[in-house]
Amino acid sequence: MSTSKGMRADARINREKILAAAEEVFAEHGATASTEEVAARAGVAIGTVFRHFPTKAELLQAVMKRLLADLLAQAEELAAGDAAEGLFVYFTRTVEQAARKRTVIDLLSRDGSGFQVAEAVALLHDGVQALLLRSQQAGTVRPEVRADEVVALLGAVCQGAVHGAWDDDLRRRTLATLFQGLAP
Repeated sequence: MSTSKGMRADARINREKILAAAEEVFAEHGATASTEEVAARAGVAIGTVFRHFPTKAELLQAVMKRLLADLLAQAEELAAGDAAEGLFVYFTRTVEQAARKRTVIDLLSRDGSGFQVAEAVALLHDGVQALLLRSQQAGTVRPEVRADEVVALLGAVCQGAVHGAWDDDLRRRTLATLFQGLAP
C-alpha cells in the first residue's frame, strides 16, 4: 500500500470519527457545543476538524447527510425483512431518531442553511415506497395509501418530534394513532 493511499484511508477514518463525535456532542450540548469539544471527543486535533469541515455549519450539514444515509440504509434493510411490520418499524425508528437528534436538526434549521425536516424526509421517498408496498402486500396497510402520503405523515411527525415538547409517551401515542389509521 502506498503512503498516499494510507493517508486517504486515515483521512476517511478521521472524518468518520469527527462525524460520530459531532453527532454525540451536538446532541448532548446543543448550540453551545464547540468544534474543540468535537475534536477532543474524536481524538483528533482541531486543525483536522477544520480541514474536513471549515465551518460549524458544514459539520452540521455533514452530520445530517450521514443521518439521512443511515435512514436510507435502514429502509433498504427493513424492505428485505418482515413485510408486515417493516414500515411501522421504520416509521418508529425515524421519529425516535428525529427526537434524539433534534438539537442537530434545530441548529441546522436556524443556521441559514435552509434545512427543513420535511424536505429531508422527502429524500426517503423510495425507501418508504418499498416498505409501503411490502406492508400492503402483507395486508398490514390499506391498499389505497400512497407513498407520498406516508412521507408527508413521516415528515409531519418528525417535525413535531423535533420542534414540539414531545415526551416518549406522546410520541408512542401519536405513532399508535397514525398506525391505526394506516391499518386496513
